[in-house]
Amino acid sequence: MNGGQIGNVDLVKQLNSAAVYRLIDQQGPISRIQVADVSQLAPASVTKITRQLLERGLIKEVAQQASTGGRRAISLTTEVDPFHSIAVRLGRDYIQFSLFNLGAKEIASDFQEFLYTSQSELVDGLLSHLKNFTNQHTSSISQLIAIGIALPGLVNPETGVVEYMPNVKINALPLGEIIKNNFHVECFVGNDVRGMALAEHYFGVSQDCQDSILVSVHRGTGAGIIVNGQVFLGYNRNVGEIGHIQIDPLGEQCQCGNFGCLETVAANPAIVNRVNKLIAQGYESSLSQVDAITIHEICEHANNGDELAKQALVKVGNQLGKAIAITINLFNPQKVIIAGAITKAKDILFPAIQRNVENQSLKSFHTNLPIEASLLDAQPTLSAFAMIKRAMLNGVLLQKLLED
Repeated sequence: MNGGQIGNVDLVKQLNSAAVYRLIDQQGPISRIQVADVSQLAPASVTKITRQLLERGLIKEVAQQASTGGRRAISLTTEVDPFHSIAVRLGRDYIQFSLFNLGAKEIASDFQEFLYTSQSELVDGLLSHLKNFTNQHTSSISQLIAIGIALPGLVNPETGVVEYMPNVKINALPLGEIIKNNFHVECFVGNDVRGMALAEHYFGVSQDCQDSILVSVHRGTGAGIIVNGQVFLGYNRNVGEIGHIQIDPLGEQCQCGNFGCLETVAANPAIVNRVNKLIAQGYESSLSQVDAITIHEICEHANNGDELAKQALVKVGNQLGKAIAITINLFNPQKVIIAGAITKAKDILFPAIQRNVENQSLKSFHTNLPIEASLLDAQPTLSAFAMIKRAMLNGVLLQKLLED
């Protein structure tokens, strides 16, 4: 019984500290009185929590001119510069690092080719690359508070255990624990697309709404769903596998084993394959002059009026639209965000998505529903940093820093 009570006291402490920090972070400069008012915490509690945050250097006082011309009111704002974290985007054949301060400002970055064929190669290589990056930037790091890792696959974000990756055999890999033991800081691990949806919510195009869906078209097709400002996670802590909605029962076999998944038609490799096949069959296209066709070239040629490239992208838009319509009917978002190089041809792609959404989702759900391109696609490490930001705002990492 007693153990339960101690646990509850700690949890209440964490939640209250987080509520205060979150208000200062998102609405600062803000006075203690306003914090107490909005959080509905007792003024004495707010005073105690802000004192702890001030002592730890996580917030600072700023004087604001009182509108009445009387005494200057003291307000609080978050301190971001001394607190650093390393965000890692692990791709299928590359690794990308960024050093961020708590305000999401990138201080240093690095990109390396990284090929791995087994779980042990992945862990050894990741540790080695991380050590190199940390050593190179020691002079820039004042207080390293966390490491975040975003990767393709299924992850339990609470335990940091990787359960599945599409390109390498994984067996319940406790990646969070391994990193924490090697670098002696908290580590947060999560799915790259879910992380990107969260990053858009904190720093990008969906900052203005609480419910959004991000659909990512890269090597695969995935979705991140934000409900009430939180990443929506299902029973096994993963949700949003939009790439495995069956679009065509007679279609090609997907790597998941099923046939005609969205990913077999609306991921970059599938789009490139289809264009190559059509050209091989003799269809005319300015792309026939290109040595190795990529998604970037398809978008560029489509924008320049190439009919084959345009039709290929319209077909992708139609299929994406069908799958997105299903998620709109299920989740009723305020905004849909599309991420991926494919958005370079959004004037061709988005109308096709829009048409299918309008034909196949509820009118009250799709009326005035914006479909927008991702703002953060060029900064994939932000998906890992967003997990660190979340751990500050929900108190998990914040409480650890206060106890240090």
